[in-house]
Amino acid sequence: MALYEHTFLARQDLAQAQVDALAETATKIIEDNGGKVVKTETWGLRSLAYRIAKNRKAHYVMLEIDAPGDTVAELEQGPTVMMRKQERDRERRSDREGGRDGAPRGDRGPRRDREEEAA
Repeated sequence: MALYEHTFLARQDLAQAQVDALAETATKIIEDNGGKVVKTETWGLRSLAYRIAKNRKAHYVMLEIDAPGDTVAELEQGPTVMMRKQERDRERRSDREGGRDGAPRGDRGPRRDREEEAA
């Protein structure tokens, strides 16, 4: 098995007990997938190089992992914040270019209740 270092950041408003719980959750995921955590280092609340979601600080935790490669992929749960933002931006662009029914916003036709009033 390969050795990996996995460092994650937790928001500054979390209590240390919550950060420890996140580390335990990551450890459980690793052990469930056939790996083991060799060492856990809690670096504490530290300043970020730049703001992330209006936060200036974060709790840093580093895990040394002895596990197969797919276990590390299992730790990365879902898209990152930046990927979610890109997806939202793409959806907004497609709404501006054409609505969900394919028609541009201005050409959707009369609303149903206006059609009923006209009849």
